Amino acid sequence: MGGQDIVFAPLLPWSVIALIAAGAALMVLLALWQGLRGWWLRGLAATALIAALTNPSILSEERETLEDIALIIVDDTASNRLGDRAVQTEAALEHLETSLDGLGDIDTRVVHLPDGPRNTGTQLLTAMNEALSDLPRDRIAGIFAISDGQIHDEVPSLDLPAPFHLLKTGEADDWDRRLIIRNAPAYAILGEPVTLTLRVEDQGAVPADAGDTATLDYAINGGEMMQAEVPVGEDMEITVTLEQGGMNVLQFELEEAEDELTTRNNAAIVQINGVRDRLSVLLVSGEPNAGQRTWRNLLKSDPAVDLVHFTILRPPDRHDGVPVDELSLIAFPTRELFVDKIEEFDLIIFDRYRRRGILPNSYFANIARYVEEGGAMLVVGGPELASADSIWRTPLGEVFPARPTARVIEEGYRPRVTELGLRHPVTAGLEDLAPAAEDGPGWGRWFRQIELEPQRGQNVMSGVGDAPLLVLDRVGAGRLALLASDQTWLWDRGYEGGGPQLELLRRLAHWMMGEPDLEEETLRGTAEGQRITVIRRTLRDEVGDVTVTTPDGDTVELPLTEEGPGDYRAEWDAPDIGLYRLQEGDLDSVVALGPQAPREFEETIATSEKLQPLVNATRGGITRIEDDLPELRQVREGRAAAGRGWLGVTPREAYLTTELRSAALLPGWLWLMLAAGLALGAWLREGRS
Repeated sequence: MGGQDIVFAPLLPWSVIALIAAGAALMVLLALWQGLRGWWLRGLAATALIAALTNPSILSEERETLEDIALIIVDDTASNRLGDRAVQTEAALEHLETSLDGLGDIDTRVVHLPDGPRNTGTQLLTAMNEALSDLPRDRIAGIFAISDGQIHDEVPSLDLPAPFHLLKTGEADDWDRRLIIRNAPAYAILGEPVTLTLRVEDQGAVPADAGDTATLDYAINGGEMMQAEVPVGEDMEITVTLEQGGMNVLQFELEEAEDELTTRNNAAIVQINGVRDRLSVLLVSGEPNAGQRTWRNLLKSDPAVDLVHFTILRPPDRHDGVPVDELSLIAFPTRELFVDKIEEFDLIIFDRYRRRGILPNSYFANIARYVEEGGAMLVVGGPELASADSIWRTPLGEVFPARPTARVIEEGYRPRVTELGLRHPVTAGLEDLAPAAEDGPGWGRWFRQIELEPQRGQNVMSGVGDAPLLVLDRVGAGRLALLASDQTWLWDRGYEGGGPQLELLRRLAHWMMGEPDLEEETLRGTAEGQRITVIRRTLRDEVGDVTVTTPDGDTVELPLTEEGPGDYRAEWDAPDIGLYRLQEGDLDSVVALGPQAPREFEETIATSEKLQPLVNATRGGITRIEDDLPELRQVREGRAAAGRGWLGVTPREAYLTTELRSAALLPGWLWLMLAAGLALGAWLREGRS
């Protein structure tokens, strides 16, 4: 294929040539006015001279015709695989490729659009824009999208060079029921009801027998399913009460309706962090001691703690005749605290307290019952713990994990974390908070310890001669901690470098109040993207594999790797979003992977509304694959590219220049001879006259 054009390369500037032409025209007009018979020959001679000055030449080029390009975007996202849509998509793609080949000189480019990362949905316009950026715009003859029309992106400045057509999947009688979480709090107070707002919606060609209500099953942390009847098309409030601290997983699931398009949007997962309300702590101090301020400062510094503190200001061994009931500034409301309102306290601390005749044995028995029924108690012992006035010698001693002897050790020592303590969440990692020394962690010494004889519980710290220093125990439904020293204040004041006093006491208090992260035996999972991290904390030397149950009911065995003392972990790439159940031994847990509802399944009914503006702007067309596959035609640019049963592509007639040649229209000497000949002819014609 070739083409020719005449081009000019003037010997003088165009402005000079224009002046010469104007002068020549004036001379010709003057000759005409004087009646000279050769005026027209003069004009031709002047024209030949001016043409010679413009230096005309013939430009010849060889062209290679380029194929037009047709772009096909194939929606392979999850919503376009529902029902028969995958089959429709495959048939439409095959039909388009065959029809475009039949039109001739069309290069078909196919772009497959998979599911977007991080629940971004169908990014069809973004994928199309990226594909067009790699193609020459002057060769694009048509753009086809095979999709259900449910897209989740926008490209405001998208300017298409060719008609855009939508081949819509789906069927006219498709309908679907979905569950929507309208409102769910991120935090909730333990033991108090929390309200969530849900809605059940029907969309598409809803059958007449679908009903006005739906059955909703829901469970908390993988527990027993509860059931409720909920209205369709109306917001509904549901109230739940969280009893577990930390992250709680709430699972909601609608019972499947007949012939609905999918059940993937019938379930929703909500994660709510359960937090305690203000904690109520009762601190009962014995005789004044250096550790009182430490405990008081620790508890008062926490804004979530309501502290009730009573202390005995004058010890009874001072024989000054002061009655026992006057040993405090205000009357000690013993019955109110230890009988009437004892259940309102989350933690009771006895700090160097001895029997003084203020609390009768029946009160101590009531405190023991409080612990066994779920309460928490911390006993900080000084010399009085080993004396005849020790509270161990009351009914409260029945719940003690160790028996104090009469020996009080008065010598310097550094507290040590036991082998069991390296695994226990209360003391694990404490030694990493101080520089290492020859005989253990480099924290300051203590100088007093009460000798204990362990009876049960967990010895997590030791002192002189590896004697028990901190013993933890579960008593019935409650917890008790026994600290056999009153010297923690030395760490607080930085003696010999101090120690992790604040962290130890904080963990101790939160363990006794059931903080989930400080449980000895735990199994939990965290999710990030498609990866689930399984964390198993234990006091045992070894654990078994974790059984993971997927949302589809399949099971996977995950071996655990020990990352540290008592800390076992495993990572696993989950195949799909949903609720996964974890089990190891008698422990089980749940972990939610993905959002409350996948974006691809928020709206599942095929639609053309979202792509209609783009179709209208390019004079394209929309056809439903269920009805029939369209015929393809070639239409001229600027005309409508769609009609009944057909879609059009616009031939672009693009080409590539392969060779370019230039030759003068006439040689310069020939122009001069032509001009001279014409001038001679004018002279001869005028001479005869």
